[in-house]
Formats: sequence, structure tokens, C-alpha cells
Amino acid sequence: MTQNISPETIIIALVGYFAILMFISFVTSRRVSSEDFFLAGRKAPWVLVAIGMIGASISGVTFISIPGAVGAGKLNESFSYMQVVFGYLLGYLVIGTVLLPLYYRLHLTTIYTYLEKRLGIFSYKTGAAFFLLSRLIGASFRLFLMALILHQFAFSSFGIPFYGTVLITLALIYVYTFRGGIKTIVYTDVFQTIAMLTAVVLTVSVISRELGYQGIKDLFSAINESSYSKVFFMDGGWKDPNNFFKQFFGGALIAIAMTGLDQDMMQKNLSCRNLRDAQKNMFTFTTVLLVFVNLLFLTLGALLYLYADHLHIAVEKPDLLYPTLAFNHLPQIGGLFFILGLVAAAYSSADSALTALTTSFCVDFLNFEKSPKSEQEKRRTRIIVHNLIALTMAGVIIWFESMHNDSIINGLFKAAGYTYGPLLGLFAFSLLTKRRVRDRWVVLICILSPLLSFLVDRSSEAYLGGLNLGFLILALNGALTFLGLWLISLPALKSEVS
Repeated sequence: MTQNISPETIIIALVGYFAILMFISFVTSRRVSSEDFFLAGRKAPWVLVAIGMIGASISGVTFISIPGAVGAGKLNESFSYMQVVFGYLLGYLVIGTVLLPLYYRLHLTTIYTYLEKRLGIFSYKTGAAFFLLSRLIGASFRLFLMALILHQFAFSSFGIPFYGTVLITLALIYVYTFRGGIKTIVYTDVFQTIAMLTAVVLTVSVISRELGYQGIKDLFSAINESSYSKVFFMDGGWKDPNNFFKQFFGGALIAIAMTGLDQDMMQKNLSCRNLRDAQKNMFTFTTVLLVFVNLLFLTLGALLYLYADHLHIAVEKPDLLYPTLAFNHLPQIGGLFFILGLVAAAYSSADSALTALTTSFCVDFLNFEKSPKSEQEKRRTRIIVHNLIALTMAGVIIWFESMHNDSIINGLFKAAGYTYGPLLGLFAFSLLTKRRVRDRWVVLICILSPLLSFLVDRSSEAYLGGLNLGFLILALNGALTFLGLWLISLPALKSEVS
């Protein structure tokens, strides 16, 4: 007989999990300098970084939204998300062979300082500003989903309003990151990645047993025979949001933009001892994350829908499928696995995002690397910035609550298309051409490109034969930024060409 997991049990599990993170933070955050906070002294072992990046990339969004999208009948239905994953492979190859060597050669703390060296101060500040906007939205999306679940199934039972749940969630992250920064996160993310993947595997095992499957062979046979196992979508043409070519090339660009041009993800790579270790991390991370982990989450999604069909349960919102079954229909141990995995996935993504946002603001806008301030003064300023970013993130999450619909993973990628597009265009122009730009005009170009992309996206189905851009909005946005930069550029000086 199944048992509902109580709110008290969820709170106890959360407190226990948080205690482990605090212990890791205490051990790793002693005598932390700014260099340690930002880049772990550039001494992080690549194996630990690779494991931690899996958890940071997954996040609570993937943990809940990817399984929920499997049977939603819209974007990313069935196993079509693997098409995006295959595109990631191409994107990570570009990151490992083009971007990482560039970042290490220039000995960067934040990757946007490259734009200052190549294009100018306005380009640099514009790129950093778009990262802050992009990562703030992305991290808030991810934490929102966790706060929504914890509020509905735990905190609301104690009369705590949604904004209270959000503040508690962020406060827990803040406490174990504000001292150690990336030095602490390298280790906490390893723990959280292992905890998350363990929770998923155990949940798959529990559901398989509930459905009467005798082993892995029965499990995969049931999925293969179901309506949820289709991977490649070639027949619907450009009108189909799951079209293979749109998702594959969209996935490649998403990987380049949301990992290779993202300070959060690159900060972990730059904390490695050298370029070779960073490349080992990137390619190991690629193989494990892209093939095994995403396939595991899609398998979980198919099982969840098979289990819901077995119980004749209809869930209105795909993002609520997993928590509804875990808390109300699986044995209590299934609910515990879920809450463990959710917290691990959400925290491993959000903690590094909070640190990366603090790093970018301190280095890119407060000029920490050029500042004559003492280490104590920098630490005091860094903590203030950390506080303000955490509070801003809380405000954004609360704002999201009134906008939640369907699968949030698709909303996340849609938002990324608009906010990461200018970054993609800036870096593409810098790497693929030697032309100089009229630096003061770059801000205008990077504002107009997302606006034009939005207008094209809104009218594409009506005026372009039913074309649905989907994830390719990122490509359009980047291309418009590149074109705009070309129009305001000048030929390279002879000394630069030589």
C-alpha cells in the first residue's frame, strides 16, 4: 500500500541534506582569498570539476521538466530531446577545441574580458551585462521549479507563503557559498551530482518494481513498445517543433552559448590546473552527461507516464507529473528519493550560478582585478554583491510564479534564445573576423537583435509558411547581432592583420 510522504518528513530530509553541505563548506572555505573564491586558485582537480558540471548542467529543471515533457505531446515529446543532446556533442567539441584554448591563452578570470581585448570596453560591458541578465533568468527559472514543488508539498502546510519558501531556498544556498565560492562549489557539486543520479536510479528501480518488471530487459521492452519511445522526428517538416534538424542545430548553439559563452560553466573549467585538464573535463563531461544522464532522465519520464497510465492518473501540468506520483502514489521511499534528487539538482545549478554572477559583477563591473583595495575590503564588497544578487534572484522567482505554464524547460530555452543570442553574435564576430567595430554602437546592436528576433518569431508561422523557429531563435538572434556588428565595423588595421 502506498503512503503519502508528510511535509514534516520533507523538511527533515532538507535539513539533513543541508547539514552535509554546510559541513563541506566549513572544510573548504577556510582562508579563502578572492582568487580562491573566483577560480579555486586554479588548482581544482579536473575529475571533480567534470562530475560537478553534470549536476550543474542538469538542474531542477531537467530533473522534473525533461521527464514531464516525454508524454506532454508538445516540444521535446517522447525521446525527441535526444536530438538536442546529439547537437550538444557538436557544441561541446567547439568549446573544447576553440573556446577553452582561447580562454586559457589569455589567462582570463571572466571570459568577457576577451571582448575588451578584441572589440573594446563597450563590447566588454555589453557582453558581461547580457551574461548577468541571461544567468539571472536561467538560475531563477531553475530555482523557481524547486521552490514551487517544495511550497506545494511541504512549506504551504505550515502556512508559509510562496515568497517565504523562495527566501528559505535562497538563504540555504547563500549560507554555504558566500565564503568559499567556487572552491567550495567544486566539492559540493560532486556530492550533489552523485546524490541526484543515485536518486534517479533508485526511483527507476522503485517504479519498475511497482509495475511488476523483472529486470532491465522488461523495463526497456515496455518503453520500446509504448508510445513514448520515438527519438527521431523527420516527417513533420519545419512546422514540427520536434523537427530533427531544428533541434540538432539548436542544441549545438545552445551548448556553445549556454556553456561555452557562460561564465558560470566556464568558471569551473578555468579553475582547472591547465588547458589539458580543462579539455579532459569538458570531453568527459560531454560523454557522461550527453549520453548516459539524459537517456536516464528520459527513461524515467517514460516510466512515470507508464505508471500514471497504470493508475489511470491524469496530471494537468507536465512539470507536476514526477512530484505528484512521488509524493502521492509511490511508496514513501520514492518520495524521499525524489526530494533528495530535486534538492541536489537545483542546488548544484543555483549555487554555482550565484557565485558566477557575483564573480562577473565584481570583476567585470567593479574591476576587482585592477582595484588597489585590500583583500579585506574586496571580501566585504564581494559579500554585499552576493547578498544583492541573491535578493534580486528571489524577486525574479516570485515574479515567475504568476507566469508558470506547461513545461518550464521549453520556457528556459526560449528565454535563452533571446538573452544569449547577442553573446553568440559578439563572440562569433570576434573569432571569425578581424574587423574593428565602432564600439559605442555595440550596445544598440545587442538590444535591437533580440527585439527583431522576437518580432520574427511572433510572425514566422503566419508569414513564412508555418515555420516554427523553436530553439533556432538563438541562431537567428546571433546572426542578426553578427550582421549588425558587421554593419558598424571597419577593416582591421594592417598591424593587426600582420
